[in-house]
Amino acid sequence: MTDMSVIAVLALDGTPAHHLTTPGLVFGTASRHRGVAYEVRLCAAPGFRATGGPGPALAVRPPHGLEGLADAGTVLVPGYAGHRAGPPEAVVTALRATAERGGRLAAVGTGTFVLAATGLLDGRRATTSWRHVEELAERHPRIDVDATGTVVEDGPFRTAAGVFGGMDVCLSLLAGDHGRQVAGETSRELITPLHADADSVQEAIDREVTESAGLEPTLRWLQTRLHLPLTLPEIAAHARTSVSSLTRRFRAHTGLSPLQYLLRARLYEAMRLLRETDTPVEQVAAATGFTSPAALRRHFRALTGTTPRDYRRAHRPPRPSA
Repeated sequence: MTDMSVIAVLALDGTPAHHLTTPGLVFGTASRHRGVAYEVRLCAAPGFRATGGPGPALAVRPPHGLEGLADAGTVLVPGYAGHRAGPPEAVVTALRATAERGGRLAAVGTGTFVLAATGLLDGRRATTSWRHVEELAERHPRIDVDATGTVVEDGPFRTAAGVFGGMDVCLSLLAGDHGRQVAGETSRELITPLHADADSVQEAIDREVTESAGLEPTLRWLQTRLHLPLTLPEIAAHARTSVSSLTRRFRAHTGLSPLQYLLRARLYEAMRLLRETDTPVEQVAAATGFTSPAALRRHFRALTGTTPRDYRRAHRPPRPSA
């Protein structure tokens, strides 16, 4: 029997401590303030000893083992240090059993490698931490790896990347269970939305360009080609460097991978068009390189917490009365 209100968080040895606490923070906040009910279980995988970086190692004693996954509606697999060694076979068996009984599976960062080891992601889209995107694609060629680092949903599977990936994937699950309004209100309880107005958006763009002087020609080249389906090799060719070197330089100077930066630039341009023009949302999506209006809406909400149309209503100056 599967209880969809039970979220089982799988603690693998070396899992960062914040990956273990974030689900309780998100679903606990939703339960306290939005009247929804969840049970978050912390379950130790075989061999779990302590948490890993970036914070100090903590000796944690989860109250459950793998038996805690048996009736969980959702199993969340955080990132962990030993992803290259592969998960214990008992973990693979437990995750396959979750999928077979209709449960959801989610992963953050290198936790995606655990789901990949089960074979359940073959033929599906998934993502992982930007440092490990190429590794995931090489080790699991049957997975369609999304390099943008946002939450990827494919059937009962959700994967996410980054420091806040755990929060993003939990909010995605919450939205699926109780709607986007509950997820949005919970998000606002937890964090202040980024880039709340036009000035802060422009400040962020200016700061990224200023701090990325060595990449400025490529950044400006990207800005003129936001509508095109650019690839990593094409961007690297313009910068006259290898893909791996390009990724290191982008990460060092902007905090983002090249494709993450490109996605952010597309969203900034979409914001500008929504504020300054009457261009329909469908045409805004095409002009900024999104494959569909739905793709624009999905990424736009992930960044701003609102929809393109609501953003336009909130940021367009009032029309003068007749």
